[in-house]
Amino acid sequence: MALLEIKDLKVYYPIKGGIMGRTVDYVRAVDGISFEINPGETIGLIGESGCGKSTTGKAILGLAKIYAGKIIFNGEDITKYIGKNRSPYRKSVQMIFQDVYSSLNPKERVLDIIAEPLRNFEKNTKMEERKRVDELLSIVGLSPEDAAKYPHQFSGGQRQRIGVARAIALKPKLIVCDEPVSALDLSVQAQVLNYLKDVQEELKLSYLFISHDLGVVRHMCEKLMIMHRSRFVETGIASEIYENPVHIYTRRLITAIPDLDPKLRAVNAKKRKELAEEYESKLTQYYGPNNSVYDLKKINDNHYVAIP
Repeated sequence: MALLEIKDLKVYYPIKGGIMGRTVDYVRAVDGISFEINPGETIGLIGESGCGKSTTGKAILGLAKIYAGKIIFNGEDITKYIGKNRSPYRKSVQMIFQDVYSSLNPKERVLDIIAEPLRNFEKNTKMEERKRVDELLSIVGLSPEDAAKYPHQFSGGQRQRIGVARAIALKPKLIVCDEPVSALDLSVQAQVLNYLKDVQEELKLSYLFISHDLGVVRHMCEKLMIMHRSRFVETGIASEIYENPVHIYTRRLITAIPDLDPKLRAVNAKKRKELAEEYESKLTQYYGPNNSVYDLKKINDNHYVAIP
């Protein structure tokens, strides 16, 4: 049984107009997507800024209001009470935020930041709480002495590790990672990604890994969901999509991955130019009226593409 099932999820924001301020239309941030996450699995949700990927993550956590659709967790439909505090679902699903510095209270010590979810859901003594915080710091490669420090005393990578420690404090089953390394240097990105993988293996976690960079998630995710214009344009096994991308948008994302070999720079630049020209000339083959995304169609058991 899947850990999390998303069925026809829609997140619409009303557009008000007229003297009475009536709803005249909607901004369709997420427009009918469905997917599953199995226990211990990492799924990548990839797309450009504004495509709806972060809104999807927020909707799963109850941080964005759902217009329509269902969220099923461990076989139970939790859509109606997803935003309620202290529910078992809120304890089982946590988030690692993109802007790590703003997600940590600068006035609080690391001890209080990591202990906050424990104080909300558990009744521990001060000694038990401190022992648990020290364990969490050790898991993410920090020392117990760091508990007395403040966020500004750490580097970007260390702050993100504090965010990871806070996210795993309640022993969740699923973590939504919203661009957790996009604000970090390349060398630090690799460090944080390795920590995420180590923590996943140790705690048997599932990840929904949200990113705009296919290169970053290449070695993190078993499955990929490529999102564009509020819908999925391509989904499937990661290796299948990397080796055989079908949708023009997916192909453009893959050619945008930097190559370390300078000899291939000119070749890749040519590919990107050719794809841009193909995108303009064959737009109707990949998008419907008003540039809408088609429904997904099965290519094989491991690969689906939005084509007419």
